[in-house]
Amino acid sequence: MIKVLFVCTGNICRSPTAEAVFRRMVEEAGLDGRISADSAGTANHHVGEPPDPRSCQAARARGYPIDGLRSRQVQPTDFERFDLLLAMDRGHLGQLKRLCPPELAGRVRLLLDYAPWAGTRDVPDPYYGGPGGFTRVLDLIEAGCRGVLEVLERERSS
Repeated sequence: MIKVLFVCTGNICRSPTAEAVFRRMVEEAGLDGRISADSAGTANHHVGEPPDPRSCQAARARGYPIDGLRSRQVQPTDFERFDLLLAMDRGHLGQLKRLCPPELAGRVRLLLDYAPWAGTRDVPDPYYGGPGGFTRVLDLIEAGCRGVLEVLERERSS
């Protein structure tokens, strides 16, 4: 089982969206049971809370239900439990690398490094913006998740 953790700040916008998108893609590829997904935040501001209603609405519009997810904070054990920890932006990447044991540092990466065609390395935080920001986040997350899944499928078949 390959375990993937998506990470943003509070685990209420970007990372739960990425978790749901990736789970759907894994399921559609017939790989559920072989690849799993979870999400967490670098901060503890929203632990136990559901995703932001605007994230829920944007995700639901594309068929990704995230309403049932609950926020949690990254734990030290996550670096051992997960094969891949995907940061939504370079700030999260830096935080994860500081927390990560040096021998596991290769597991920590940026989501959009798997989608160089996206034109950016960071999934922007939509929290303080309007609805268009949540749509843009979904576009970027879908691109990144597609890229991650392609790499994992290639590695699995080689």
